[in-house]
Amino acid sequence: MKTEMKKNKGAAKEAKASTNSPSVINSGSFDAGAIIKKPRITEKSGIKAESEGVYTFEITAVATKKTVAKAIKELYKVDAVKVNITKLPSKKVFAKGKKGSMSGVKKAVVFLKKGDKIAFI
Repeated sequence: MKTEMKKNKGAAKEAKASTNSPSVINSGSFDAGAIIKKPRITEKSGIKAESEGVYTFEITAVATKKTVAKAIKELYKVDAVKVNITKLPSKKVFAKGKKGSMSGVKKAVVFLKKGDKIAFI
């Protein structure tokens, strides 16, 4: 009786986990282009990329460190040593006499091996 309840709990957890994950990640074919939206090019990220081999990307809201590393390997043919993920909140702005808001974004900071480079051109 107790083992059946444990099996049912395990099945419920698996079902819940599969419904929370996006179809992009769980589908049979992995779509790296759907994980990484675009490179985040700023003055600071450009300096880091040249000197230290650290690149910044905007990613989807459901992406994880493992999926980002896999997408980088598939798109740019380089291995990520480390991946950090940060959520940037949305901000209220007032420009040209109008109120508005800048949307928030999730970004990934990808560290590459020394000597590896990514060309965005």
